[in-house]
Amino acid sequence: MTRESSAPPLIYGGGAQSPRAALPVLPPLALYIHIPWCVRKCPYCDFNSHTASPVLPEEEYVDALLADLDQDLHAVYGRELSSIFFGGGTPSLFSAEALGRLLKGVEQRIPFASDIEITLEANPGTFEQEKFVAYRALGINRLSIGIQSFQEEKLKALGRIHNGDEAVRAAGMARQAGFDNFNLDLMHGLPDQSLDDALSDLRQAIALKPTHLSWYQLTLEPNTVFWNQPPVLPEDDTLWDIQEAGQALLAEHGYAQYEVSAYALPGRPARHNLNYWSFGDFIGIGAGAHGKLSHPDGRIVRTWKTRLPKDYLNPAKSFKAGEKALTNDELPFDFLMNALRLTDGVESRLYPERTGLSLESLAEGRREAEQSGLLQVEPSRLAATERGQLFLNDLLQTFLS
Repeated sequence: MTRESSAPPLIYGGGAQSPRAALPVLPPLALYIHIPWCVRKCPYCDFNSHTASPVLPEEEYVDALLADLDQDLHAVYGRELSSIFFGGGTPSLFSAEALGRLLKGVEQRIPFASDIEITLEANPGTFEQEKFVAYRALGINRLSIGIQSFQEEKLKALGRIHNGDEAVRAAGMARQAGFDNFNLDLMHGLPDQSLDDALSDLRQAIALKPTHLSWYQLTLEPNTVFWNQPPVLPEDDTLWDIQEAGQALLAEHGYAQYEVSAYALPGRPARHNLNYWSFGDFIGIGAGAHGKLSHPDGRIVRTWKTRLPKDYLNPAKSFKAGEKALTNDELPFDFLMNALRLTDGVESRLYPERTGLSLESLAEGRREAEQSGLLQVEPSRLAATERGQLFLNDLLQTFLS
């Protein structure tokens, strides 16, 4: 057999498109688990979250999650899980017993990598902190704690149910429970926030010594209370000052920016999110969860699950609300929309490996983006320039023309 005759077969995504190679190696596989309940819906939140009843249907929901996972097992293809992420909602509303049964059921179906990263989103309320030790004993080895601000006035404006003291204690209790890897979620550009306010929050977060910080600007999203009743947000000049001063402060303390709103100490980027941004695969289970799955024949399919918890728990209804196979025309934008969020971008070879398309299919957009100063002139990498990071939408548009 010659090298040429053993080349991967070609598939077509529909219409008059360039041929796409089948995928000789599938990307890493992760699992996203959505827990859709919160104590109270925040006015800025556009995630699929719902106010919890006094008693959560933990047992029924875990049963549904495992049954949902069973229907996606055909797309595992012998891979192991590199990461698991419990998102929400507020996953830490669930008991350690429920999460333990779920993790055991997942591992019985898909093997875990020896160094698997398992992240749980948590809020800093005292009741939830008491669960941290039990979560750590389950093998959950990373927490993402939703702080948003340490200032009472700002927390009240955001509709948060914790106070600043509880936020500080949460980080300490996470460390005491054995979590040497945890993220703090922090917002800036809050209602009536000054530069000093924003930097005060950031200094307080840094003082707690998290391994990772998600520091991002509040945006007003459709279908939220803030969208319909907008608060007074800082002027653009103030927002720019906050961004510049905050990034300098983070860098000064050793937090490297590796994504638009993600900063980490050396060796501590979020492995699960890196998998998203480098066009890895992930199974999504739970109400409203999304997934992205590659198949050896070259098909790349995005899936989404039934959104409302009552429908998700209804045995008469399907877990899957829909799916879409990405066409050759859609793949370049879909890949770059994720990869170019990374400060260092990705190696160019990842594009053909993860999409089945040749690098030549990007040639025209790449030249235009390089000439515009939005994309680095570096054949071995696909990476935005500093200007390209600031104008990411403009950069992506060059690959749609």
